[in-house]
Amino acid sequence: MASPTTTSSTASAAPRKRATGNRSEASDPRSRVPRRNDDGRLVRGRKSRARIRQAALELFREKGFDGATLRAIAARAGMGASSIYRHVASKEELLIEELADLQEDAWAQFRNTDERAHSTRQRVNHFLDVQHEMLTRDRDLSLIAMRSTTKPDAAVSRRVLALYDRTIGLLAEILQMGRKNKDLSPNVNVLQAAQALFHVTLGARIAWSNGLVSAEGCRKSIQAGVNILFEGLEK
Repeated sequence: MASPTTTSSTASAAPRKRATGNRSEASDPRSRVPRRNDDGRLVRGRKSRARIRQAALELFREKGFDGATLRAIAARAGMGASSIYRHVASKEELLIEELADLQEDAWAQFRNTDERAHSTRQRVNHFLDVQHEMLTRDRDLSLIAMRSTTKPDAAVSRRVLALYDRTIGLLAEILQMGRKNKDLSPNVNVLQAAQALFHVTLGARIAWSNGLVSAEGCRKSIQAGVNILFEGLEK
């Protein structure tokens, strides 16, 4: 009777050893992390895209958006005409990326410096000041964007207008909080008010981007327009 008991114990012990061995392998981090051989390609890809964006900005300034071709951008970036399509689909994509980055930078900076205890008028003026500071760093890019909207059938025009809509949405968010806090009249149409504020800033920037007024003159025009609008928005 001892023999079957011993055999049974031995048989049951063996699987436990195998299971222990499997757990040991599974607990080894190296067994779970696949080896990758594309890290170098990823880094080179990011560097190539950065060169493409820089080349595009230079050519947009030199030749205008319409005059800058992807072939010329590729040449300026030091790559073949066909190679650029591995990184970007169109020059519109490059323009929108730059504009979107500016917009996100402005909103992030506003978030970091926003004082919610301030009045809605002060918060709106602060946001527009931050945005204006960002945009005035590259007047040519702002001018290209505004001119692109004069061709409503163009794909780039629709994408720039979509970015404009996002800015209107951000302004509406500030106004909505102001109405909720009873800083604004309860009858204020937040979306319409945000659209009006945005178009005040856009109108001022047309003169600035064409060199008719200075950046500071543009900022003061925006502030004056905002203050006039708020006379009808506040309680």
